[in-house]
Amino acid sequence: MSRLDGETKRKLREMNAGELLEAIDSQDETLSIGMPFEELVRLVVDDAYSTFTHSKVEGLIRRAGLRYPNADLRRIDLLDERSLNRQVLTQLGTCSFVARQQNVVFQGFTGSGKSYLGCAIAKRACEDRIRAHYVRMPDLEEAWVAAQDTPGGSGKFLRKYAAFTLLVIDEWLLDRPTESMRGMLLELMERRYGETSTVFCTQYSQKDWHQRLGSGVHADAIMDRIIHNTIWVETGTYNMREHTALASA
Repeated sequence: MSRLDGETKRKLREMNAGELLEAIDSQDETLSIGMPFEELVRLVVDDAYSTFTHSKVEGLIRRAGLRYPNADLRRIDLLDERSLNRQVLTQLGTCSFVARQQNVVFQGFTGSGKSYLGCAIAKRACEDRIRAHYVRMPDLEEAWVAAQDTPGGSGKFLRKYAAFTLLVIDEWLLDRPTESMRGMLLELMERRYGETSTVFCTQYSQKDWHQRLGSGVHADAIMDRIIHNTIWVETGTYNMREHTALASA
């Protein structure tokens, strides 16, 4: 227990130094007797910083809105049937692609684990204190429609989704986007191009994207801002939901 008086504790809290106060209170006086002042300060600051970092990371994960908040790249089941490349997943786990403003596409059949992988990447980014966000494309479209009914809503919507350092769009092109949605996607991808990273989770291979995007100039422009700086990961045809259900039966 610390010997800090109540007024000193109050001042620390007022300065938003709660983590530092907790670290001071948690110090064992019997172990710190005779310890040089500089070493004691270093231990207290290290403890406070650890608590601060943990709190910040937890907040980033919570605000990311992950479908699978417990997703973890280290727990990915690398069954031979999935044909997932361990080296590629390990590299993605470093989040170096975010520093290079690269995109990632997880493409495979229903149940092949695309959403889990997307959430695992986003969570890993949060652990590196990178601002990430997860959204399903149907929800993104619903939010876009609602934004257009609000004065200034369209601009606010675009600023919000362009600002995430890492944006995970799940169920990409599950439904064919409307003309309004295609226009929004073009503007969003233009704002994110060369500045941020986007992860796309989709059933559709690259050859199908142009048609799903309407086969017009919007399709050309959207794809041009995505495909040239992207890491493509095939998640295969093996149904992990069925595998998990059978394993727990």
